[in-house]
Amino acid sequence: MLFDKIIRPALYGLSKNDPELVHERTLQVLAKVSRSSPALAALRRVYRTEAPVSVLGLDFPNPVGLAAGMDKNGRALHAWPALGFGFVEVGTVTGLAQPGNPKPRLYTLPATDAVINRMGFNNEGAEALAARLKAFGKPDVPLGISIGKSKVTPLEAAVEDYRSSLKALYPFADYFAINVSSPNTPGLRALQDKSALAELLAELRKTMTELGKPVPLLVKVAPDLTDEALAELLGVCEEHRVDGLIATNTTLSREGIAPSDAHLADQAGGLSGRPLTSRAREVVEFVHTETGGKLPIIGVGGILDADDARRLLDAGASLVQLYTGFALHGPGLVHRVTRGLSGRR
Repeated sequence: MLFDKIIRPALYGLSKNDPELVHERTLQVLAKVSRSSPALAALRRVYRTEAPVSVLGLDFPNPVGLAAGMDKNGRALHAWPALGFGFVEVGTVTGLAQPGNPKPRLYTLPATDAVINRMGFNNEGAEALAARLKAFGKPDVPLGISIGKSKVTPLEAAVEDYRSSLKALYPFADYFAINVSSPNTPGLRALQDKSALAELLAELRKTMTELGKPVPLLVKVAPDLTDEALAELLGVCEEHRVDGLIATNTTLSREGIAPSDAHLADQAGGLSGRPLTSRAREVVEFVHTETGGKLPIIGVGGILDADDARRLLDAGASLVQLYTGFALHGPGLVHRVTRGLSGRR
């Protein structure tokens, strides 16, 4: 309540109601916190909750992670575990540094509890993230790295683009998330098609074998796939020994937007938050059923309270991730969700 009624209005007021500026200023603060041992210790005492779980051959202090997109360049890596997250996914990063789409490109829908973004993988590139990880170290929780295609790279050269990111970041990742489902890079979702995905996964598997130590490989899917298309994708994932699925990315649908936010519905980009809650759960349940529960799933989309997270776990997810809920409601949400899932109040 403190965050919703005082802190968030103050942040937006000081940032001229620009959500991207709020995001940037928050990251600046957390980057400083990330390098302050006393500040990290203080945050841990308030927010960290232990509810251990083992998935993907990795040990997680709790099943609630930070989704990709919040900290693309790994600037605040040590702050996220102190805020209660049991794992952190950075990125999406690309083989080449890129500015992303023109601004404005991020819109808050307060009455809907949602966000529309068309950021376009704005990031400093895989090599820059690797240098930062080498300089400042990994967080003390599992680190996932989401990789995607550079915008200037044509689809026919996408495989090499992904491979360059994988090779640069291989020493640091506890798992890789292959992002082929963002709606904000032209043509990217075509990589979810059977033949394109099969080629990409085959080459990434080959590259990982050459690099040595196996690292779990996960695919992040769109919520807008039909059951038929999703089943076909799962077949490709099984054939190429994908270790898990992340369900889901943002949606192109505009269902569920509140009337007072309707003026933003025509903005291009992916919608996240409350309108995605039910669809994310449906996709998780479909994947769990289709694979007989054998494929680990990270559930993400529309988690605004502990019950939302619990329903994703009940549908078949092994872990969950927060992004929009955290951005709109602050670290108290992480605390409430982790404590709710651990049975504490």
